[in-house]
Formats: sequence, C-alpha cells, structure tokens
Amino acid sequence: MLIFIIPILFFHHVSGSDPLFIWCPSEIPDYTPNTPFHNNLKLLLESLSSNISTSGYYNTSIGEEQDKVYGQALCRGDINSKICEKCVEEASQDILNKCRSQDAIIWYELCQVRYSFQMFISRMVYTGKFPEVDNQEKNVSKDPKRFSEVLMYLMNNLSYEAAFVPSKNMFASGEIEFSRKITIYGLVQCTRDISDTSCYNCLSSALGDLSACCSHREGGIVLSRTCNVRFELSQFFNASSQYLLVYPSSKGGKWKAWMVVLIICASMLVLAVVIGLCIAYFLRKQGSERDEEKTEQMLLHQLATPRSVTITQDGELISSEELVFISLAAIKEATGNFSDTNKLGQGGFGAVYKGVLPDGNEVAVKRLSRKSWQGIEEFKNEVSLIAKLQHKNLVKLLGYGLEGEEKFLIYEFMANKSLDKFIFDSEKRSQLDWKTCYGIIIGIARGLLYLHEESRLRIIHRDLKPNNVLLDRDMVAKISDFGMARIFCENQNAANTKRVVGT
Repeated sequence: MLIFIIPILFFHHVSGSDPLFIWCPSEIPDYTPNTPFHNNLKLLLESLSSNISTSGYYNTSIGEEQDKVYGQALCRGDINSKICEKCVEEASQDILNKCRSQDAIIWYELCQVRYSFQMFISRMVYTGKFPEVDNQEKNVSKDPKRFSEVLMYLMNNLSYEAAFVPSKNMFASGEIEFSRKITIYGLVQCTRDISDTSCYNCLSSALGDLSACCSHREGGIVLSRTCNVRFELSQFFNASSQYLLVYPSSKGGKWKAWMVVLIICASMLVLAVVIGLCIAYFLRKQGSERDEEKTEQMLLHQLATPRSVTITQDGELISSEELVFISLAAIKEATGNFSDTNKLGQGGFGAVYKGVLPDGNEVAVKRLSRKSWQGIEEFKNEVSLIAKLQHKNLVKLLGYGLEGEEKFLIYEFMANKSLDKFIFDSEKRSQLDWKTCYGIIIGIARGLLYLHEESRLRIIHRDLKPNNVLLDRDMVAKISDFGMARIFCENQNAANTKRVVGT
C-alpha cells in the first residue's frame, strides 16, 4: 500500500477545501479522454458522491473487462451526511481534473476518493513510502521522550478501539492530557472493506511511521489507501465523537512528599492485613486438623479392643454379637493364604479375596493395604457404618480382623462379582437383558434411598461406580465399599469436604 506522511505545516487545522495529497502514479498508464474507460470513470465518481451520504462509506464498479473501473469513497467518521457528500463531490471533481492515471487516490481532511482499473476492494498491502517534507512544524520543547510515549499510548488505544469495537465503524478519536497546559488530540480510521485484523495491522504500520517522523513534533498525519492517523495539540474533530483517555501520571512533575508517604503507608497496611489473615487461616487449619485427626495407634486400639463391634447413635464403637471378630490365621486358612487364584479384584485401598469358612459358607475378604493411613481411616469407616446398616441392597458385613498391620473386612460373598464385569465384557453383556437391567437399577436406587433417607444415619457414599455395585447369584444389586462414605446429621443436606474423593 502506498503511504504518504504529511507533517502539519504552519497551521493546526488543515483546510477542508484543499486536498491533503493526490497520488497519481507515473508508472501506471494514463487513460485517453472520451474513451469508454474515461466515461465509466465519470459515471463511477458521480455514483460515489450520490451514494456516500447513507453511511459515510461506499464502493462500486462500472464497466466491463478492460474498461471496468473500481471505486471507493470514505468520509471521516465525525462529520454529517451533507458535509460528507459535498467533500466527496469536490474530491471526485478534483481527481478527475488533476489526474489522468488509471489508478489514483485523493485525500481531503474530511474524505478520500480512490479509483483503479484493477480490483482493490477488501485488499490491504502495506508498502509504505516516506516522502521528503519540510520540517517546519515546531518541535516539542518539554520532555519530548515522554511526549512520544503519551502520544503513542493514545494512538495505540484508539487503533484498538477502531479495529475491534464494531460500534466504532473503524473510526476513533480521543484526547489525552500531557500536562496541565498541553492536551494531545488523536484520530484514526480505516476503510470498512477490510477485516478488523487488517485494519489493526494497517494502523500499527502507520503508527510506526508516525512515531518515526512526527512523535517529537506538535502534529502529524499519516495517509494510506486503507487507513489514516492524525494528531494535533488543538482539537480538530467533532467533540461528540471523542472519548477521554487518561495516561498514568500524565500531568507530569514530581510527586509531593505527602503523596509518597501516603501510598507507602497504605501499601504497608494492606500487606500487614494480608499477612495477618494468612497466619490466622493456617493456624485455624492446623488446629482443626489436630482436633479431627486421630493417630493410627488410637484407631487400632479402638478397633482391636472388642471381639465384635457396632455403632451407637453418637458414632461410638461398642460390643455386639452380630459382628464377629476373626483371627488372621482363620482368614489365611479361608483364603488359601491369600492365594492369587482366590483374588477377586483390586481396590483403591487393598485387594479382595474369596474365602471359605470352616462351616462351608463362602465370604469375600477385603485386605486393606499395609501402612496406609487412608486404609486405617477407611477400615474404621466401613466397620462403623456397615455394622449398623441392614438392607437387602447393601452388602452385608459379617465380621472383621485386625492383627498388627493387617486389617480385614469380611463380607457376604457375591457370586457374580461386580457390575463392571458385565458392562465392559462383550460376552457377559448379553446377559443384561432389560428385565435384569431394570432390576439392577431399582436395586441401586433402593439402596441409595435407604442410605439417604431411611437409615438411622444419613449417609452419602461418595464413590458409587459399577465396580462398587456387586451382584449375587440372582443378579440382585448390592452397594459395597463404604470407605469413603460420609455421615450427615439427620436434617443436614449439604457439607464441605477437605479433599477430593472417589473416582
């Protein structure tokens, strides 16, 4: 894209009656007067001026093949339709009289008009050219480096607004205070046939040239085919179209001592409050953990003392004849010393084995992992909970064992193992006809209803999955594995947990 950089000479306001620049390239062939191309060009320019007032932007084409002419007109976004139409009409007449090239563009302060023998709509190619100009605009006398920073802050923000805020129609203007006596006014605009990204890229390139040529001066304009940028130290646009940008510390000068002291004190106060809150939080958290957690030795002692166990309304373990304590030797004998051939599965806290008691009854033995603190907690939780729960859709706990680091839970044996063995096995899945599936669903629902509503203790399982739904010989579903379950109060329906549980 051909680009021209025009410093504002002599005046802060560019006259609206004279063109800012006319690009009439000598390398492009001229057209011959009174030819079809010339006649189409005149019709095109008339069409641009008569249609521009509707939205402030218009593009069209007239003619066929080698005589076809493409045209585009754009008015500045802060002017009304009458001024826009008049500007485009004058620019069209001016470019027709002053240029014979088959590709040309003219820029006025309030509008621009372009025509070409080749299609250029929706295309943005930045090829920037920097013409020689007289540097007669005054240089900035006060802190030029900071002036450049403030200027580019304003122009970059305006560029983003114009490109990416649809309501702006690719036009934005604004002002920023450089000092108490100096305000910088800026304006950016793109033609509306290009994309928002192309608009932003065009403006960014133009601002790079503006910074190089004019950021140390009191005004400057960069004109290109698809975008333009401009700044001055006096307002040159319609005030109703602007929005105010405030640059950090834009008023300049040194901060007063009391302001520095105030900010430092306020920062220190905020820091002290934050540190205090953090300390209080961690102390409270540590105290809560000390109150709630029991040592492994205490839990082992609590579970090992009775020969059988159940739970009171207060959650305490007491003796019971219903739950049997089984020795490690008896469990080893029942499971063939935990033979792999009797292994039914592996859980998060240990393995499950099939066992046969001396009376011939088959059982499932859950062997919790050694030296696992979570295993100890899970062990107590399952004994405490299941000892008190009696429902046909919950796996029944028959007994438990505890010796040294070994911890065992003895359950009724479920011949068909867990539900996942049927769901994920293509052969066994065929056994799950609708009647069986319906029965399993109802069984799970009844088990959960009992846990949530009908048992003495309101219990949330927190790890319900196909692996923890066991099936007996008649495919009756029974919920198992209460190691992660949580007890709620009778009227409680919500609670917070301290860690993520379940799978």
